[in-house]
Amino acid sequence: MKKIFKISIILGLLSFFTIYSAYSYSTTVSNNIANSVLRLHVIANSDSVEDQNLKYKVRDNIINYMNEISLNAVSKEEAINIAKQHTNDFYNIAKQTILDNGYTYDVKISIGNFYFPTKSYGDIDFPAGFYDALRIEIGNASGQNWWCVLFPPLCFVDISSGIVPEDSKQQLDSSLSDEEYAILSSSHTSNSINLKFKLLELFSK
Repeated sequence: MKKIFKISIILGLLSFFTIYSAYSYSTTVSNNIANSVLRLHVIANSDSVEDQNLKYKVRDNIINYMNEISLNAVSKEEAINIAKQHTNDFYNIAKQTILDNGYTYDVKISIGNFYFPTKSYGDIDFPAGFYDALRIEIGNASGQNWWCVLFPPLCFVDISSGIVPEDSKQQLDSSLSDEEYAILSSSHTSNSINLKFKLLELFSK
Protein backbone atom coordinates (compact mmCIF):
# COMPACT_ATOMS: atom_id res chain seq x y z
CA MET A 1 0.00 0.00 0.00
CA LYS A 2 2.84 2.38 0.88
CA LYS A 3 4.41 1.78 -2.52
CA ILE A 4 1.13 2.51 -4.31
CA PHE A 5 0.68 5.63 -2.19
CA LYS A 6 4.17 6.88 -3.09
CA ILE A 7 3.57 6.20 -6.79
CA SER A 8 0.27 8.09 -6.60
CA ILE A 9 2.01 11.08 -5.00
CA ILE A 10 4.76 11.05 -7.64
CA LEU A 11 2.23 10.83 -10.49
CA GLY A 12 0.19 13.62 -8.93
CA LEU A 13 3.25 15.86 -8.62
CA LEU A 14 4.27 15.10 -12.21
CA SER A 15 0.77 15.95 -13.44
CA PHE A 16 0.77 19.21 -11.48
CA PHE A 17 4.22 20.13 -12.79
CA THR A 18 3.18 19.37 -16.38
CA ILE A 19 -0.01 21.43 -16.15
CA TYR A 20 1.76 24.29 -14.38
CA SER A 21 4.56 24.33 -16.97
CA ALA A 22 2.05 24.32 -19.84
CA TYR A 23 0.08 27.12 -18.20
CA SER A 24 3.19 29.23 -17.57
CA TYR A 25 4.37 28.73 -21.15
CA SER A 26 0.96 29.58 -22.60
CA THR A 27 0.61 32.68 -20.43
CA THR A 28 4.03 33.99 -21.42
CA VAL A 29 3.53 33.40 -25.15
CA SER A 30 -0.04 34.77 -25.11
CA ASN A 31 1.13 37.93 -23.35
CA ASN A 32 3.99 38.43 -25.81
CA ILE A 33 1.63 38.05 -28.78
CA ALA A 34 -1.02 40.33 -27.26
CA ASN A 35 1.64 42.94 -26.43
CA SER A 36 2.64 43.10 -30.10
CA VAL A 37 -0.69 43.96 -31.72
CA LEU A 38 -3.50 46.52 -31.62
CA ARG A 39 -6.77 45.09 -32.86
CA LEU A 40 -9.98 46.56 -34.27
CA HIS A 41 -13.44 45.47 -33.17
CA VAL A 42 -16.53 46.82 -34.96
CA ILE A 43 -20.00 45.82 -33.78
CA ALA A 44 -23.04 46.41 -35.99
CA ASN A 45 -26.36 47.77 -34.76
CA SER A 46 -28.10 44.50 -35.70
CA ASP A 47 -27.78 41.50 -37.98
CA SER A 48 -29.95 42.99 -40.72
CA VAL A 49 -28.34 43.16 -44.15
CA GLU A 50 -28.50 46.95 -44.06
CA ASP A 51 -26.83 47.25 -40.67
CA GLN A 52 -24.15 44.76 -41.62
CA ASN A 53 -23.37 46.69 -44.81
CA LEU A 54 -23.20 49.89 -42.76
CA LYS A 55 -20.74 48.20 -40.40
CA TYR A 56 -18.40 47.46 -43.30
CA LYS A 57 -18.53 51.06 -44.51
CA VAL A 58 -17.71 52.36 -41.03
CA ARG A 59 -14.93 49.78 -40.78
CA ASP A 60 -13.37 50.80 -44.10
CA ASN A 61 -13.35 54.50 -43.24
CA ILE A 62 -11.89 53.87 -39.77
CA ILE A 63 -9.16 51.61 -41.17
CA ASN A 64 -8.26 54.10 -43.91
CA TYR A 65 -7.93 56.90 -41.39
CA MET A 66 -5.95 54.82 -38.89
CA ASN A 67 -3.56 53.71 -41.62
CA GLU A 68 -2.98 57.36 -42.55
CA ILE A 69 -2.25 58.63 -39.05
CA SER A 70 -0.20 55.63 -37.92
CA LEU A 71 1.82 55.18 -41.10
CA ASN A 72 5.11 55.72 -39.27
CA ALA A 73 4.22 53.89 -36.05
CA VAL A 74 6.87 51.33 -35.11
CA SER A 75 5.29 49.82 -31.99
CA LYS A 76 1.91 48.91 -30.57
CA GLU A 77 2.34 51.48 -27.82
CA GLU A 78 2.89 54.21 -30.38
CA ALA A 79 -0.16 53.07 -32.36
CA ILE A 80 -2.30 53.13 -29.20
CA ASN A 81 -1.12 56.63 -28.32
CA ILE A 82 -1.98 57.82 -31.81
CA ALA A 83 -5.42 56.19 -31.61
CA LYS A 84 -6.09 57.81 -28.23
CA GLN A 85 -5.15 61.23 -29.57
CA HIS A 86 -7.67 60.82 -32.40
CA THR A 87 -10.62 59.31 -30.54
CA ASN A 88 -12.84 62.26 -31.46
CA ASP A 89 -11.84 61.89 -35.10
CA PHE A 90 -12.85 58.22 -35.05
CA TYR A 91 -16.21 59.22 -33.61
CA ASN A 92 -16.76 61.91 -36.22
CA ILE A 93 -15.76 59.60 -39.08
CA ALA A 94 -18.04 56.81 -37.89
CA LYS A 95 -20.92 59.19 -37.16
CA GLN A 96 -20.62 60.93 -40.52
CA THR A 97 -20.52 57.59 -42.33
CA ILE A 98 -23.70 56.57 -40.54
CA LEU A 99 -25.44 59.85 -41.43
CA ASP A 100 -24.26 59.72 -45.06
CA ASN A 101 -25.96 56.34 -45.40
CA GLY A 102 -29.28 57.58 -44.08
CA TYR A 103 -29.13 56.37 -40.46
CA THR A 104 -29.22 58.22 -37.16
CA TYR A 105 -27.50 55.64 -34.94
CA ASP A 106 -25.13 56.92 -32.33
CA VAL A 107 -21.67 55.39 -32.08
CA LYS A 108 -19.41 54.59 -29.15
CA ILE A 109 -15.62 54.63 -29.45
CA SER A 110 -13.44 52.96 -26.82
CA ILE A 111 -9.84 51.85 -26.52
CA GLY A 112 -9.23 49.10 -23.98
CA ASN A 113 -8.43 45.47 -23.34
CA PHE A 114 -11.06 43.07 -24.67
CA TYR A 115 -11.53 39.33 -25.15
CA PHE A 116 -11.22 38.04 -28.72
CA PRO A 117 -12.02 34.54 -30.00
CA THR A 118 -9.55 32.67 -32.21
CA LYS A 119 -9.40 34.50 -35.55
CA SER A 120 -7.56 34.04 -38.85
CA TYR A 121 -6.31 36.89 -41.01
CA GLY A 122 -5.16 35.40 -44.29
CA ASP A 123 -2.35 33.02 -43.37
CA ILE A 124 -1.94 34.38 -39.83
CA ASP A 125 -3.92 32.88 -36.92
CA PHE A 126 -4.36 34.63 -33.58
CA PRO A 127 -5.31 32.53 -30.53
CA ALA A 128 -8.22 33.53 -28.33
CA GLY A 129 -7.38 35.84 -25.47
CA PHE A 130 -7.39 39.43 -24.24
CA TYR A 131 -5.99 42.07 -26.58
CA ASP A 132 -5.75 45.85 -26.63
CA ALA A 133 -8.19 47.13 -29.23
CA LEU A 134 -10.05 50.04 -30.74
CA ARG A 135 -13.73 49.17 -30.38
CA ILE A 136 -16.49 50.76 -32.48
CA GLU A 137 -20.07 50.10 -31.31
CA ILE A 138 -22.78 51.19 -33.73
CA GLY A 139 -26.28 51.91 -32.39
CA ASN A 140 -27.51 49.05 -30.19
CA ALA A 141 -24.31 47.07 -30.94
CA SER A 142 -26.30 43.84 -31.02
CA GLY A 143 -25.19 42.62 -34.46
CA GLN A 144 -22.32 40.50 -35.69
CA ASN A 145 -18.75 41.61 -35.01
CA TRP A 146 -15.85 42.42 -37.30
CA TRP A 147 -12.31 41.82 -36.05
CA CYS A 148 -8.96 42.63 -37.56
CA VAL A 149 -5.50 43.94 -36.61
CA LEU A 150 -4.70 47.65 -36.90
CA PHE A 151 -1.07 47.28 -35.85
CA PRO A 152 0.78 45.81 -37.57
CA PRO A 153 -1.67 46.64 -40.41
CA LEU A 154 -3.20 43.22 -41.11
CA CYS A 155 -6.69 44.51 -41.89
CA PHE A 156 -6.03 44.62 -45.61
CA VAL A 157 -5.82 41.01 -46.73
CA ASP A 158 -5.71 39.99 -50.38
CA ILE A 159 -9.17 38.36 -50.61
CA SER A 160 -8.27 36.38 -53.71
CA SER A 161 -5.18 34.77 -52.22
CA GLY A 162 -5.90 35.05 -48.50
CA ILE A 163 -2.35 36.25 -47.88
CA VAL A 164 -1.33 39.01 -45.49
CA PRO A 165 1.12 41.56 -47.01
CA GLU A 166 4.75 40.58 -46.44
CA ASP A 167 5.76 43.91 -44.91
CA SER A 168 3.02 43.57 -42.27
CA LYS A 169 4.14 40.03 -41.44
CA GLN A 170 7.76 41.15 -41.20
CA GLN A 171 6.76 43.88 -38.76
CA LEU A 172 4.93 41.30 -36.63
CA ASP A 173 7.79 38.82 -36.93
CA SER A 174 10.31 41.39 -35.72
CA SER A 175 8.42 41.88 -32.43
CA LEU A 176 8.09 38.16 -31.64
CA SER A 177 10.45 35.24 -31.15
CA ASP A 178 10.81 32.76 -34.01
CA GLU A 179 8.70 30.24 -32.12
CA GLU A 180 5.96 32.74 -31.27
CA TYR A 181 5.71 33.84 -34.89
CA ALA A 182 5.65 30.22 -36.04
CA ILE A 183 2.68 29.59 -33.74
CA LEU A 184 0.73 32.34 -35.52
CA SER A 185 1.61 31.24 -39.02
CA SER A 186 -0.96 28.83 -40.47
CA SER A 187 1.57 27.74 -43.10
CA HIS A 188 3.42 25.65 -40.54
CA THR A 189 3.10 21.85 -40.58
CA SER A 190 4.83 20.98 -37.32
CA ASN A 191 2.70 18.92 -34.93
CA SER A 192 4.51 20.46 -31.98
CA ILE A 193 3.65 23.99 -33.14
CA ASN A 194 0.02 22.99 -33.67
CA LEU A 195 -0.04 21.57 -30.15
CA LYS A 196 1.36 24.81 -28.72
CA PHE A 197 -1.34 26.81 -30.51
CA LYS A 198 -3.98 24.52 -28.97
CA LEU A 199 -2.42 25.08 -25.55
CA LEU A 200 -2.79 28.85 -25.99
CA GLU A 201 -6.45 28.40 -26.91
CA LEU A 202 -7.05 26.06 -23.97
CA PHE A 203 -5.53 28.23 -21.26
CA SER A 204 -7.01 31.44 -22.66
CA LYS A 205 -10.39 30.07 -21.60
